Amino acid sequence: MDYCNGLAPILTIIYHVLQIFWILIPIALIVFGTIDLGKAVISSDEKEVKASQGRLIKRFIYAALVFFVPILVIAVMDLVASSVQEEADAESWRSCYNYIIGKN
Repeated sequence: MDYCNGLAPILTIIYHVLQIFWILIPIALIVFGTIDLGKAVISSDEKEVKASQGRLIKRFIYAALVFFVPILVIAVMDLVASSVQEEADAESWRSCYNYIIGKN
């Protein structure tokens, strides 16, 4: 069966690269935010601690967004595919995605 109209190898590589980003970006945001907060606490500057807390909270939110964007994209794609008139089109999206992530 020809999954993804011959684009499966390219899409598989893109998927694996994005998987790395989905893991590393949230971890990096949280680590950098923690380091900034640690520096502010060590400096004992109350104003800087408050600013660092705000940045840390924003980084946690950004990390959560980066982590959950793939889930949101998949949900939207499923919704769009299910609204397509032809059932074969909806199944082709899902079979292509399952093939790429290795759930043949």
